[in-house]
Amino acid sequence: MDGVRRFQEQAYPQRSALFQGLAQGQDPHTLFITCADSRIVPELITQTEPGELFVSRNIGNIVPAYGEMMGGVSAVIEFACTALEVSDIVVCGHSDCGAIKALLNPDTEIMHRMPTVRSWLRNAHAARSVVEALQPDLAPAAKLEAIVEQNVRTQLQHLRTHPSVAARMACGSLRLHGWVYGIGSGSIGILEGGEGRLVSLEQASPAQWPGGEQRSF
Repeated sequence: MDGVRRFQEQAYPQRSALFQGLAQGQDPHTLFITCADSRIVPELITQTEPGELFVSRNIGNIVPAYGEMMGGVSAVIEFACTALEVSDIVVCGHSDCGAIKALLNPDTEIMHRMPTVRSWLRNAHAARSVVEALQPDLAPAAKLEAIVEQNVRTQLQHLRTHPSVAARMACGSLRLHGWVYGIGSGSIGILEGGEGRLVSLEQASPAQWPGGEQRSF
């Protein structure tokens, strides 16, 4: 409540014109799909204003393939692509992801008390399988990091199965991006071409970035 008061007394007056405009409707440029982890704040990480991002958050930044577990995430994607016509979708994973830790240790006592979470994480099993097949000798910390990265690729693949996404991509009016956020360092890793190798923000090649702004480093 103290925060609400500060917003009303300090933050809102500084942006009153922005909020009054937003009261008439929204026109976000990017759908930002990320984890529900309390340490992830999309607008803070991207330094965006209200109205720029259409945000979807869930355990493990997961996108079920179309037809699987139809629900909130699928509805958000369809609305963002069809009604809002966003130009970009970012799937953003992060370091120290509890969902990936659970994926690696599904038989713990607490996981048996969370059947809904166990079922939800089936949508990320392919990421674990890929890493275990290609890099079987990874140490636990490195394996966690590798699966976090691979999970972003997996969810981007699932995203492409959604008709609203496929149609917009076929027309060349939608771009997909894969990011990995380092909580402790504030770093953002970018998957080249959406699913390629992970590079730093500075190493990423100049391209059309989310929001339609072209940036070079």
